[in-house]
Amino acid sequence: MLQCPSIKSSSASSSIPGAAGNSTDGSPSSCAQQSPTFNLTQAYLSIHTTSYHEILSRIRILDPHYRNHDQNQVEQQVEEINEDKDPDQLFLSQVLRPNRESVKEALRLVKVNSLSDLFSTSFDHSEKTTNLCLQLLKSLFCIRTLYAPVCELLDNFPLDHHSVTQSQCDNAFEVFLQFDSLHNPFHSPDSRKFHEMPRCFSDLKQKLDKNLQKSRSRVCFLRYATAGSSVCIIGTAVGVTIATVGVATHAIFAIFAGPLCTACFPRALTKKELANAAQLDAARKGAYVLNKCLDTIDRLVARLCTAIDGDKQLVQLGLGGGKEKHSVQEVVKQLRKNQPNFASLLKDLEEHICLCFKTVIWARTLLLDEINLHQTPSP
Repeated sequence: MLQCPSIKSSSASSSIPGAAGNSTDGSPSSCAQQSPTFNLTQAYLSIHTTSYHEILSRIRILDPHYRNHDQNQVEQQVEEINEDKDPDQLFLSQVLRPNRESVKEALRLVKVNSLSDLFSTSFDHSEKTTNLCLQLLKSLFCIRTLYAPVCELLDNFPLDHHSVTQSQCDNAFEVFLQFDSLHNPFHSPDSRKFHEMPRCFSDLKQKLDKNLQKSRSRVCFLRYATAGSSVCIIGTAVGVTIATVGVATHAIFAIFAGPLCTACFPRALTKKELANAAQLDAARKGAYVLNKCLDTIDRLVARLCTAIDGDKQLVQLGLGGGKEKHSVQEVVKQLRKNQPNFASLLKDLEEHICLCFKTVIWARTLLLDEINLHQTPSP
């Protein structure tokens, strides 16, 4: 049975260059409904920072098939594992930022309502994404283990068919048997769970969009109400000026009190709605970028899964032909032809998983910063 290698950060920028939706003071730039998308390329550039390469470096240290490891990093990793820490939990503690405790502390101070439920769901989805990416990464390592004998065969098998010996064909046949006996790691239950995450983020984003639209509409309404109250105050002042003679002091106060109170309440409510809108927008941006990231990974996994199944079918055809030279040579020839594209897909998947880890850090930081920014300290 194939034994898969076990797996054993830094802060992210909480802003997106060129992101639409907020003005420099954090308030919506206009009352009109704004586009639910923003510059995805610039968002990825802000995510693809030095910490991305740090995560990629740590991932490759854990891959038994990767070469050119930094010896100091390897020794540090071995030392951490020898401290009786669970390798998976250790890795997750290094890439899940802000951590679960920080999130719980911030949400504990938030008033429980439909918005807090959405924010909690955002953090839950991002943590689940990190866990699933870890399992996907382990599947990727399993694939490299699965293909290691095949790659060695392709490196040593003669290109000139006249130079092929029967002994080499016998060895190739044994490699085919081993390859055929091992399962495709991407058919695991964890891989199937991963397919559900883009839909989860898509559903979450729709709810966030709906609530953000309502919040911005309320901001517009309250601003109009504030403007109307100001006009009312001015009109009242003019009226009072005309009717000053004969009007008692307490009557003047009564005339002013109503409009003044009416003007104060919309301003307080507007501030609250602006805070809600900023938090919803942060959660929406995170859900949007993570959804796109997961879509890309899902497509790469599907292509790799198809490629592995295709190679297995090819090997099974070769096994049907026995150890006959021509049959073995044809299988090796086709596997060699498929190998460059397959290796490129594996590399792309590894890098996109790493980018997804980094995107989770960015999305969680973005939302948590907005929550803390508008949080009222508890007495």
